[in-house]
Amino acid sequence: MATEVNLPTNIEVRGAHLHNLKNINVDLPLHKFVAISGLSGSGKSSLAMGTLYEEGSKRYLDALSTYMRRRIKQGTNAAADSIKHIPSALALRQRPSVPNERDTVGTTTETFNVLRLIFSRLGSPVCPNGHRLEPSLVIAEAMSKSGREMGQITCPVCGVEFYVPGAEDFAFNSDGACQNCGGTGKVRELDESKLVPDENLTIKEGAVASWSLPGRNFMPNVAEFAGVRIDVPFKDLTEKEKDFVLNGPEKKYKMDFLSGTGRVFHDFNALYENAHQAVLKSAQSSKSERAQKRISEFFKYSTCEVCHGSRLRPELLKQLVNGKNIFEVENMSLGELPQWSQDVLASLPAEMQQMASELINEFINNLQPLLDLGLDYLTMARPGNTLSTGELQRIQLARTLRTETTGVLYVLDEPSIGLHPANVDGLIKVMRKLVAQGNSLVVVDHNVDIIAAADEIIEIGPGSGQKGGNVIAQGTTAQISNNSNSLIAPYLNGTADLLARTPASKVNEQKIKFEVKNYFNLKDVKAEIPINQLTAVTGFSGAGKTSLILDSLVPAIEAKDKQDFPKQVTNFSSSIKKVVSVDASPIGKSTRSTVATYTSIMDNLRKLFAKQPLAKEKHYTPSYFSYNNKEGACLTCGGTGIVTLDIQFLPDMQQTCPTCNGDRYNEQVQEVRWNGYSIVDLLALDVNEAIPIFKEVPKIERELKLLQEVGLGYLHLGESTPALSGGEAQRLKLVTHLGRREDDTLFVFDEPTIGLHPLDVKVLLQVMQRLLDQGATIITISHDLNLIVNSDYMLDMGPRGGNNGGQIVASGLTQELVKYPSSLTTEYLANYWKEFNQ
Repeated sequence: MATEVNLPTNIEVRGAHLHNLKNINVDLPLHKFVAISGLSGSGKSSLAMGTLYEEGSKRYLDALSTYMRRRIKQGTNAAADSIKHIPSALALRQRPSVPNERDTVGTTTETFNVLRLIFSRLGSPVCPNGHRLEPSLVIAEAMSKSGREMGQITCPVCGVEFYVPGAEDFAFNSDGACQNCGGTGKVRELDESKLVPDENLTIKEGAVASWSLPGRNFMPNVAEFAGVRIDVPFKDLTEKEKDFVLNGPEKKYKMDFLSGTGRVFHDFNALYENAHQAVLKSAQSSKSERAQKRISEFFKYSTCEVCHGSRLRPELLKQLVNGKNIFEVENMSLGELPQWSQDVLASLPAEMQQMASELINEFINNLQPLLDLGLDYLTMARPGNTLSTGELQRIQLARTLRTETTGVLYVLDEPSIGLHPANVDGLIKVMRKLVAQGNSLVVVDHNVDIIAAADEIIEIGPGSGQKGGNVIAQGTTAQISNNSNSLIAPYLNGTADLLARTPASKVNEQKIKFEVKNYFNLKDVKAEIPINQLTAVTGFSGAGKTSLILDSLVPAIEAKDKQDFPKQVTNFSSSIKKVVSVDASPIGKSTRSTVATYTSIMDNLRKLFAKQPLAKEKHYTPSYFSYNNKEGACLTCGGTGIVTLDIQFLPDMQQTCPTCNGDRYNEQVQEVRWNGYSIVDLLALDVNEAIPIFKEVPKIERELKLLQEVGLGYLHLGESTPALSGGEAQRLKLVTHLGRREDDTLFVFDEPTIGLHPLDVKVLLQVMQRLLDQGATIITISHDLNLIVNSDYMLDMGPRGGNNGGQIVASGLTQELVKYPSSLTTEYLANYWKEFNQ
């Protein structure tokens, strides 16, 4: 008789206390779709990523050998008293890693792997004598053999034996790579115009740009020693002098050299590098990403003249499937490929139908999640490093779905990033498939439709920072909609007030005007952006928003001369002189960057403490009050507040520094007091707590009030900036621009509502209004209907993405377009507005 087993139905979290979580107890249903909602900084990610994912991934890794665990980067133990019944966890993060130049959509999604199989098995090859063979089982069977016989066939026309390219031969990252470009499709060559960009300057004034690269700053002195005049404009040098600067031989010169610090080196053996060598040798020797980025500015990239961008050996393009070579198929949109696949199947002989059907079905199954997620406009040939964050995350999600795992906890952080409202249903469909496969799903998102689609909603709050960290509501969508404690309820039940500002009723006459000709999918697009108003640039992913604004308008405004002006932009007119791009990327890369150091607060604090009697007595300068300097830093941790322990045979472990207890400073510096506070005491305060304390210190008080105004009053002064959410990082970047006139400044916000609750969007809009009041002009590139409906003016790109986009399909006052929608985006906006205004 079978024994009845009571399987657990919930993940049971007890005493979760990571960051601002207040020892919460929460049960999350297994094998369900759970949405976690809350304000930015409320503790959502601390619960989802920092607690559930960290513990779930750790338990999986604990099952591996010690040897393996040491080689895998592991997180820390989850900060909770206990977590029961948690499955192994996988996370899809808000910021996926960016692919390298060798990755394409095809390789990243693995659809190209199946395409290579299709071309090797179902292809029509050409023999060495030029005879084209029709697809047949003979060819397919030859590809299944091993050793020297693999792919070997005989031409039925001329009798010559030859090898048909296999799947590996079509791999541009392997055997199939073009010999000229190495499989990248592009070649890099030195751009001569970048070596001496301004011939009116003297060499002394920096005419030779490549001599400003690290380690080359003494080249002007060497050139002068060799007889080149460095104090006359470069254009006035003799041809012999110019040739020496650009092409002179590498040679050592024994000379006296004065360093930048004033030190004189006698009989210094200076190795001369001409302007070309300075770049080429720097490119070979420089290891840092920052240096390579600077060096890359001296190069221009062009399509490989051998493979014409296909990345493959040219002879491989002779093999066709239904009349197309593999590069032509790669350049078809993903949305066109299912029909192409069916056409291929129909073109093959009856004997091949069974085998071909298996390959074609595998190919279409790989494509389907990508199509469901609204990526139909992409091509397999699209370079992976040109994809947006939202596109990368959806590709990651599609790959996850295809693996058909079961019993896994998936934690998704903002999966709706970059998703047009029309594609949200497809995302929900994909997430439901994950649950249907026997998995558990936890999603952190602020899209109301995604939250409403969940089986269970958990709301963290009520506020941000120390005012958050509690479970304020939990239940089904219907239950949350009627919960008076819920902050998301008004957006679920249609009672929220969507407007955070009053949109304009008239378009300003003064405008930025420009045209973009022949740039990706933009063809002769004329655009106008009203000055001193908030413009929302909307449309499907791949419709051309980034090409129009970030790749065309922004460089046109920033261009200092004709050489830098984007070639695709014409008829440009604008009174705007500078651009500030604001995104949600992290601030700083190390824990040494804090709220206080990013603003001017830290500098003013250091000066304040250096003026105190004890500091003067001990001759402490402001540098003593920086944990980044040895004078002030704790000797044990070096000012980081944490120490890393190398435990033999186990992964490295991080823990709070036992000497300073995470305070970063040494004891001597902490003895200095201002109004009874040490510098450590002040950095432990949040902004709201600090404001009354600094009411007699105007410089610090002003900065604190600006932080409070942008909704960051809950942040601690010593809080690490890389750990801030996307929305928090974005608002922190804006603080430096508040409180001054910005009449000639354009602010461009790219997906500004990433990580923002609808109530946080209102705060952001109030900050934007402050900038508008100071004379600024603002453009937002966004899919967020809460943000779009508050804009003054709309520029909607479409009608879809890729080849089906690239046009302005609607433009005008937002409130007018809401009343009289004329495009898909404006229809969604109009319907959303009606839901809340019935």
